[in-house]
Amino acid sequence: MKPEITFEDFAKLDIRIGRIEVVEAPIDLNKLYKLTVDFGEEIGKKTILAGIKKHYTPEDLTGRQVVAVINLVPKKVKEYISEGMILATDDEVSPVLLIPRKDV
Repeated sequence: MKPEITFEDFAKLDIRIGRIEVVEAPIDLNKLYKLTVDFGEEIGKKTILAGIKKHYTPEDLTGRQVVAVINLVPKKVKEYISEGMILATDDEVSPVLLIPRKDV
């Protein structure tokens, strides 16, 4: 278990729902997909690298809404920049994406 945080720490997270528009599988990113996620007019599109290639196909992901943290400091992986993090948990076998029950 991780240490407790204050509400003020939690409030710093910008958690949004976006729709995955494009899923790319660059050869040089073994476990990662390069996702283009649309967060709507206010935020626009962001590129997010997600280590879910082993468990999801591009067809599984394209068009799906996901929950993401979008105000993380961008992270460079090889020549790619990830501008957020898709939220997921795991079932001891594979990652399970957090998705809304209906389109929002």
